[in-house]
Amino acid sequence: MPVGETKMARIETRVSTEKKQLIERAAAYQGCSVSEFVIANAEQAAKAVIEEHEQLKLNRTQSRALVDVLLATGRPNKRLRNAADRHRKEVTSR
Repeated sequence: MPVGETKMARIETRVSTEKKQLIERAAAYQGCSVSEFVIANAEQAAKAVIEEHEQLKLNRTQSRALVDVLLATGRPNKRLRNAADRHRKEVTSR
């Protein structure tokens, strides 16, 4: 595959006639095809779900407690250093 090309995949689903008409109506209001509408909205929903599950959100009190614990700890032991090394190798940040 040439550089910059994206491989396309297919998603198929069945919906009730009422749901299909609702989606067609919404797509028409946005001036796009049903496929474009479904993909754009599914992508947005997927990103929201992923963000909800992959980001840690703390309030001010929780954040302060975490910082206090992190600052109070001593030097990392071998197990912690090994875990950090594995994390760097296995986890990709955005």
